[in-house]
Amino acid sequence: MQSLRMIEDWPVPHAAAAVVRGSDGALLGAHGPQEHLFPLASVTKLLSAYAVLVAVEEGVFELDDPAGPDGSTVRHLLAHTSGLAFDEHRVTAEPGNRRLYSNAGFDVLAATLEGASGIPFARYAAEAVFQPLGMHATLINTAHRAPAGAGGLSTAADLVRFAAELQSPKLLDPATVRAATREVAFPGTSGVLPGFGHRRPNDWGLGFEIRDHKAPHWTGTANSPATFGHFGQSGTFLWVDPDAGLACLALTDRDFGSWAAEVWPQLSDAVLTEAR
Repeated sequence: MQSLRMIEDWPVPHAAAAVVRGSDGALLGAHGPQEHLFPLASVTKLLSAYAVLVAVEEGVFELDDPAGPDGSTVRHLLAHTSGLAFDEHRVTAEPGNRRLYSNAGFDVLAATLEGASGIPFARYAAEAVFQPLGMHATLINTAHRAPAGAGGLSTAADLVRFAAELQSPKLLDPATVRAATREVAFPGTSGVLPGFGHRRPNDWGLGFEIRDHKAPHWTGTANSPATFGHFGQSGTFLWVDPDAGLACLALTDRDFGSWAAEVWPQLSDAVLTEAR
């Protein structure tokens, strides 16, 4: 896809991008070093959430089992409504009342899964998600301050496989993926979308941000409200637009900033226009 060449003009040391078709997982286009290992930052949350959902289907625990602060559940932690602060194990709200984006919540998710399964979280994610999908370069760096929330490392080639899985699930029941990515968890909850300010509501699924009608946004103006995914502070994003039947991902090694808020939507719009 010619639109992916736009990353050549991005003010970053390295960038890689790809587009994946939903109907058959076909790679429609790729540009940049596809095997280069990039830090994912919060795009890690998509991988961690998927591992948690596998654990739910395997009976390790239930979405509504207690986890985290009093009154909080696995579901609250996935949806950033547990009440935990951003990067501290400190309760700042009652569960279910506010969308408080929280790396600490994903730390608790990982610890909950480890306690219930007896398997270290990074290993569980590798065995449940990365290895079955052939994502052999992907890992969760346990030395990172927030490994399950922001400590992932991966390549564009590996995330192409994950993007195909999100659109045509093999590891999870498609109904589970649809519920996690298309149904708003705790509807009407407001909160801050990192980098873009307060949103009312700030829709989220189970680990996946749902675009809805948020503006401005890190996806394009042509992305449908059903678009879901995540972006990372390391200059990374992955979105799936089920209405368009496409996924797009981009990995860089420059921290998110105004540059990204400008060029990411432009790329997304160009990809959707070219695909049509």
